[in-house]
Amino acid sequence: MSTHDVINPATEERVDAVDLLGVDETDEAIAAATVAQRTWAALAPADRGRLMRRFADVVDGHIDELARLEIANSGHTLGNATGEASNVRDVLHYYSAAPERLLGQQIPVAGGLDVTFKEPLGVVGIIVPWNFPMPIAGWGLAPALAAGNAVVLKPAELTPLTAIRLGELAREAGIPEHVLTILPGKGSVVGERFVTHPDVAKVCFTGSTAVGQRIMRGAADRIKRITLELGGKSANIVFEDADIAAAAAAAPMAAFDNAGQDCCARSRILVQRSVLDSFMERFETAVKDIVVDDPALGGTQMGPLVSSGQREAVRGFVEDAHEDVDIAFRGSAPQGAGWWYPPTVVLPTGTQDRIWREEIFGPVVAVLPFDDEEDAIAKANDTDYGLSGSIFTQDVGRAIRVSRAVEAGNLSVNSHASVRYSTPFGGFKQSGLGRELGPDALDSFTEIKNVFIAT
Repeated sequence: MSTHDVINPATEERVDAVDLLGVDETDEAIAAATVAQRTWAALAPADRGRLMRRFADVVDGHIDELARLEIANSGHTLGNATGEASNVRDVLHYYSAAPERLLGQQIPVAGGLDVTFKEPLGVVGIIVPWNFPMPIAGWGLAPALAAGNAVVLKPAELTPLTAIRLGELAREAGIPEHVLTILPGKGSVVGERFVTHPDVAKVCFTGSTAVGQRIMRGAADRIKRITLELGGKSANIVFEDADIAAAAAAAPMAAFDNAGQDCCARSRILVQRSVLDSFMERFETAVKDIVVDDPALGGTQMGPLVSSGQREAVRGFVEDAHEDVDIAFRGSAPQGAGWWYPPTVVLPTGTQDRIWREEIFGPVVAVLPFDDEEDAIAKANDTDYGLSGSIFTQDVGRAIRVSRAVEAGNLSVNSHASVRYSTPFGGFKQSGLGRELGPDALDSFTEIKNVFIAT
């Protein structure tokens, strides 16, 4: 068994060391989860819901502790980390009502009674990314448990600490042993075993499109169910009739929140040509006002990138020796230890530029003008991705037309809100398959069984 040193991205200091599990330990955990799932599914729905509410309450009592862990492990700001821990609590509370509401149907047929049941899948494997370790763990485990499944969860190698602690809190709350198991390890070992193991009925993966494609190919060999939440290159469309001051003030954190390490980041800004200069003047002021500092401080708006490798990947886009990238302006970032990168605004030459088309996953946003509504929609849709996006306009008809025309799963008008635990979340095109959150997420963790009773 090897170990992985967890490093604080803001200081480059070692926080902890975590044992990385191998195939044998993974198989043992899946075998134990398979047995535990039968007992968990057989619990009275009210009892399963009660245990999930107790889990939510225990998480609520440890919000500050979980936030501190995430700041040290992931470099998330205090405000973000606290909100992310609170999101785990809220998602658990939301789905704690589900066990008593997994309703089937009675379907009118001739000669008898026909009813449907929603049955759990069995063991669900969840592979969590490093950019939002806590909330994305909760988005998978809460509906899976509510539907009567057991969960084996692999956190990202870089950011395992909060998932490990959530597993401990689940046991403290009374969730039975092996119903939720946290398995730190490499994606090529633990994650791959989730895909190939015959007793893992479903895999939920959040991460890059390339890895998602490999998981999809592997799942096909066993007709294994999957939910994939993959990359994004979301557009923020600002029309000339918008409140330009409000749009410019909101744009920075739509792109730079979590240091841009967000598949929903509005990393492409499309501004109607007639208001481009006005927008850019205000946008520059807003970008330069972003507080990039120690993520543990209350006033910090943006922290460091998660690793040295991620910072080098971002630099490769902006400081690419093969491309002449036009940097419009930048914010500031601390010097010295830590994987810092300043908020950066670039001006591509057109829609074919690499910096416009590829997901950077860092604090870099590209701005292009558009001429009219048709041009805006065409430019927004000219991408392999379709996860999120925003539309700024004061014309209600335009807001509806453009919302229907943009090929993305989660859109906001005069806002950048992408995610609510009570509404569906997922992408079009290469941004993924399936939906998380909201009332419909439970459908992807259950099978519909039809029973006909002759009378």
